[in-house]
Amino acid sequence: MEGYPDLLTIDEVARKLRVDPTTMRRWIRDGTLEAIELPGSEKRKKYRVLWRTLNDLLGVPDLGRK
Repeated sequence: MEGYPDLLTIDEVARKLRVDPTTMRRWIRDGTLEAIELPGSEKRKKYRVLWRTLNDLLGVPDLGRK
């Protein structure tokens, strides 16, 4: 995300993990994946995932966003 390099959208994380965005939302709801809920979400909640959270999930050292 431009301007916030450490925050990833649900779609970005889903592509990196090769899963459906619906799976990502389920993981967030059940606590498998930590995410930030954006304010002002109406019908569908909007989330952002920290880059380091993705690295932790994958078990790789935090080397920053590439």
